[in-house]
Amino acid sequence: MGFGFSSNPLFLFLSFLVFSSFFELESATDDTTLVYKGCAKQSFTDPAGIYSQALSALFQTLVSQSMKVKFYKTTTGTGQTTITGLFQCRGDLSNSDCYNCASRLPTLADKLCGKTLAARIQLYGCYMLYQVAGFAQISGMEMLFKTCGSTNVAGTGFEERRDTAFSVLESGVVSNHGFYTTNYQSVYLLGQCEGDVGDSDCGECVKSAVQRAQVECGSSISGQIYLHKCFISYNYYPNGAPRRSSSPYPHSSSSSSGTGQSTGRTVAIILGGAASVGFLVILLMFARNVMKKKHDDY
Repeated sequence: MGFGFSSNPLFLFLSFLVFSSFFELESATDDTTLVYKGCAKQSFTDPAGIYSQALSALFQTLVSQSMKVKFYKTTTGTGQTTITGLFQCRGDLSNSDCYNCASRLPTLADKLCGKTLAARIQLYGCYMLYQVAGFAQISGMEMLFKTCGSTNVAGTGFEERRDTAFSVLESGVVSNHGFYTTNYQSVYLLGQCEGDVGDSDCGECVKSAVQRAQVECGSSISGQIYLHKCFISYNYYPNGAPRRSSSPYPHSSSSSSGTGQSTGRTVAIILGGAASVGFLVILLMFARNVMKKKHDDY
């Protein structure tokens, strides 16, 4: 028995539907892609399982709240076993998308960091962090992670355009209370502060992130800067932003964490276009078969 493709139009049509659903599923997973992890070097000693119970209770509370709000901070345990934690989703996510993102964080924290005294897991669409009582605090302006695009456009007027866009972002994130997306002359930007940061401090944090981007990424056409209390992302698309994107800012195509995302999206666009052509071919075949049947009936 051969294993060739069926020429039955119904079979081809159903195959197209499965093919399309696959790529829709693929595009919907962007927000749950890991950006970076931060794990404390010290692990807690827990022979009685007290820390583990407190951490599990914390995770359950945070995940349950992600169905209702996009930021939540709480504390579990008592005395030396007190653990403070929070989660935050990107400001444009729906409640269901927020929950879908946040619900993955506890498993990732355990898998990537284990039972450490503090941990932070950052996905494209959300992040979660926790720390045991007494763990050293860090500055809200401290840079945790950066990624810059591999393409540079120095000497084209891009940097002036980008810096003007940065100014718009700095004021927008303050007036919109911690989350802002915009585009200026083909520069697409997003900025967000941690949910308990006031407007003034948020503006200072984003300003610091912008300065980091200018220094760290230079004339790169894309970049993401993550500070402890805020993050920014920018992308320059002189020919227009890609249409297939599950977020308001397509992810940076950097040499570190972003390359796979960019490549995957390009493949999806190409195959999506091929699927569209395939669908047209299916319709033509179906019409031909119908006409042939009518002809045979005469």
